[in-house]
Amino acid sequence: MGSDIALANAVAREIIAAGLVNKEFVLAATEGFEDFRRSVEPYTLESVERTTGVPAAVIREMAHTYARAKRAMICWTLGVTEHHNAVDTVVALINLSLLTGHVGRFGSGLNPLRGQNNVQGGGDMGALPDRLPGFQHVENEALRGKFERAWGRPVPPKRGWTLTQMFEAMEKRELRALYVIGENPLRSEADQSRTTHLLEGLDFIAVQDLFLTGTAEIADVVLPAAAAWCESCGTVTNSERRVQRIRRAIPPPGGARDDLAILFALAKRLGQDWGEPDAERVWNEVRSLSPPHAGMSWARLEAEGGLQWPCYDEKHPGELFLHSRLWERPVRGPRAPFSVVEHSPPVDVLDAEFPLRLTTGRRLEEYNTGVQTSAYRSPRRWGETIDVSPEDGQRFGIGEGEVVRVRSRRGSVEVPVRYDEALRPGLVFMTLHFPDQVATNVLTIDATDPRSGTAEFKAAAVCIERLG
Repeated sequence: MGSDIALANAVAREIIAAGLVNKEFVLAATEGFEDFRRSVEPYTLESVERTTGVPAAVIREMAHTYARAKRAMICWTLGVTEHHNAVDTVVALINLSLLTGHVGRFGSGLNPLRGQNNVQGGGDMGALPDRLPGFQHVENEALRGKFERAWGRPVPPKRGWTLTQMFEAMEKRELRALYVIGENPLRSEADQSRTTHLLEGLDFIAVQDLFLTGTAEIADVVLPAAAAWCESCGTVTNSERRVQRIRRAIPPPGGARDDLAILFALAKRLGQDWGEPDAERVWNEVRSLSPPHAGMSWARLEAEGGLQWPCYDEKHPGELFLHSRLWERPVRGPRAPFSVVEHSPPVDVLDAEFPLRLTTGRRLEEYNTGVQTSAYRSPRRWGETIDVSPEDGQRFGIGEGEVVRVRSRRGSVEVPVRYDEALRPGLVFMTLHFPDQVATNVLTIDATDPRSGTAEFKAAAVCIERLG
């Protein structure tokens, strides 16, 4: 756990050593190969087996199978990105696709699997601290000016804070009010004790959500929102960049309002009359300002069942493969760069006091902090547990079902034990689905990736103590 970069670099080294590099693609479409080749040379199969626990023969087989495949895709989830070196890990995977040419073609590529629908759409629409809609950088004067002219108001010329930086700003009293839409940070953020202290110390919190979440319970104002998937009109974008229409099937229950209606009403209270909220009119504003969405008229989205961006005009079919330009000769636009990245172990080190590596994640039938799922009965639900290997159960003298204390350098929780034969010794697993029962994020560390702002949820050091 926490050794993904070492593994990726070992796969890359084996592909190079075995002569399996797609030389034509590398020469024509990439840059920086020689520096990258030298950087992975120390990552031998044998050394990385010691680092990762993955047998050298398995790493070799994986490298050869991936490189020789006619079509191959690398997919990842939060297990890769919730680390202190998240961006470097993703870049290490990108390096593999460039080595082999498995990018920009049918059945090949790189795909971060999203945990929620419309995660992609949120980023596309500017829900990032340094981007305006269409991934246009806010610090680019010309791009920013286009939005200022359309909106008739200045746009801050510097990037905003990531979520992690917001909590740092709360500590410094630079951030004193929070407007939370569809998020439950009180339960979902790492190092929950610190998170709770900082949120409760704010001057004002407003929460706009479907449910009365833990965060909403401490808020000064709660704005009940509609369920977008069936009670609103608009668009959603999936992981293949396909923008699709959402149509209202039923009205929101009494007291709840569409997100757009809430924001329009709030703007009016603040002195800005935006007229009546209308999803198509808002979408046309997006199209006028975001070149990748310019060709996606409301009528085309309706008639064609969705379109993939970039779609630059109404005759453009939408780009099927995002990086297909890398196969044009000569390549149109910049070449794809190889990047040198080095293995860096988890911040929370294992030692005699904390000998176990805790990783957190999800279960199939549950959802995040349980707000949307815990009220429903499920035959598969057994509540929160600490999942351990049978070997560790014997090692620490703990039986299945026994309630134990799990302790990290930040706090402790009491939780029942569950044996899981799929876990290797030394690795334990918990979820954040039942925070009212077991506050798992009391244990996790808020060490963050400097570029993405993501906390290292997947690699805390813990110990297990018997009670009584």
